[in-house]
Amino acid sequence: MKLRSIIDHALSIAAALILVFLVRSSFYESFKIPSGSMIPTILIGDHVFVNKFAYRFNLPFSEYFGEPKVLFERGGPAVGDIIVFESPRNPEITYIKRVIGLAGDLVAIRDRTLYVNNQPITTTEPSDDEKKKIFHLLKDPKLDESEMKVLKETIGGSDHWVILDRNHFVSESFGPYEVPEGRIFVMGDNRDFSDDSRFLGTIAVEKVRGRASWIWLSIWLHFKPFEFEFRPLRTGKPLSSL
Repeated sequence: MKLRSIIDHALSIAAALILVFLVRSSFYESFKIPSGSMIPTILIGDHVFVNKFAYRFNLPFSEYFGEPKVLFERGGPAVGDIIVFESPRNPEITYIKRVIGLAGDLVAIRDRTLYVNNQPITTTEPSDDEKKKIFHLLKDPKLDESEMKVLKETIGGSDHWVILDRNHFVSESFGPYEVPEGRIFVMGDNRDFSDDSRFLGTIAVEKVRGRASWIWLSIWLHFKPFEFEFRPLRTGKPLSSL
């Protein structure tokens, strides 16, 4: 009887593990954000769920044995999506950026204004309340109002915040650059501190791991020097609302 109980518990645990790995393999996976390239939309220490089923359905568990085997496609990334993808420099590293241009699009930056297909992307100034809320959330002297400029950008039919450095103009000029077939152009919302397609080059669509959907935990812990911050109000936030 005791042996049967042990076997039942073992089978229950095995079934639970199989289910967890099935979901992680083909549907949702969690990623921790280690850098500030997507500030102010995504902060360092945010843990986001990435929808791996958004663009394709992979054969469950195939990624554990090499390249994932795609069973069927569901349509590629759209402009404005926040995606996680393999770094072109090192496939062991994953990046998170926003899609700016698709195959055939012409991307350029002139006088710090982003253009896609020769059309300037719409930006608006934040209200005083919005600005105060954003800088309070950042809580970083290197990212205060005297150093950074916040703009609301409209791309892909939705709005999001971007920040520009007032003193270092990495985003001053670029291109024009036509996105090749089968690839996408990505940028970080922290425009002057983002290693993106301006430097990495465009990203092959098949290297996209999925679409970042929502934040399930936001916590920052650092030991040298010791820093700890828990942001409970960000938990459960869909990224489309930030």
